[in-house]
Amino acid sequence: MQKTLIDFTKKDLVALAPLAGYTDLPFRHVVKKFGADITFSEMISANAMIHHSKKTFKMIEKSPLEVPYIVQIATGDVAVAREAVEMLNDIEGIDGIDLNCGCPVPKVVSQNSGSSLLQDLDQMARVVETIKRHSNKRYTSLKSRLGFGEKIPEAIARTAESAGADFLTLHGRTRAGRYKAPVDYDAIREAKASVKIPVIANGDITTVERVREVREKTGCDGVMIGRGAVGNPWIFYQIKEDLPTLEKAKIREIVLEHFDAMITFYGEIGARIFRKHLHTYSKNFPNASQFRDRINREEEVDVLRGMIVDFFSR
Repeated sequence: MQKTLIDFTKKDLVALAPLAGYTDLPFRHVVKKFGADITFSEMISANAMIHHSKKTFKMIEKSPLEVPYIVQIATGDVAVAREAVEMLNDIEGIDGIDLNCGCPVPKVVSQNSGSSLLQDLDQMARVVETIKRHSNKRYTSLKSRLGFGEKIPEAIARTAESAGADFLTLHGRTRAGRYKAPVDYDAIREAKASVKIPVIANGDITTVERVREVREKTGCDGVMIGRGAVGNPWIFYQIKEDLPTLEKAKIREIVLEHFDAMITFYGEIGARIFRKHLHTYSKNFPNASQFRDRINREEEVDVLRGMIVDFFSR
């Protein structure tokens, strides 16, 4: 019997959402070390996988800290899903496969993937069933929005459950709502009440206070944080320690941990890639604009690290 890696019974689970361009291995390493219970890969194109994209397989690599670790794939094609799953079966250290049913990006939707599946729940079910049938991983799950144009949270949840999903993550907007419509936590609560599988709530969770509100309002088995962690990966530490604010010393520790992980994973070019993170990390700190101007011209790893120590020690 396989060991259950995710304990949904405590109701305090916190997961990091897949977020293109941000939740790479170094970022996931940091949030896992400082409080996240589950990490998900960035959204992986199943089609790119089966065409043996080196970049795609690099994105699947995980930190040793990432247990449990779930790879999210995007496809609406049963045959492609099966082939991608069989490839993932050969990779150790993956605890689950998650199907993206929420991405609103036109390029993804036009390929009958992402939130496009919410227009055809029967097809969504077939893809989930295929993953479940052919995967040798512990978990099969999906991350969805409330619907494509209209809200159908209960239908989505029941379809996920009947297709064999072990759990479901619901983002509280439709595809039409993109990222600006108000998050409907009541709809997530309705979905949760309609099924027996665990449901994780997602959408506009940016503070410790909001975590409490969402847990109470939805009755969900956990929360997932995405954009709320960008520039603020210490939110996971705050949630676990129940801290509304954080000392600068802990912020500095987390920023440096992230920087060092970037260099380990990407090599010296990681210093340049890390600039975008420093731009958000330095926001609301004194002299942030001068700091950003200086780091934009610096590429030496040791020098940049020293600048980070100095800035976040003031």
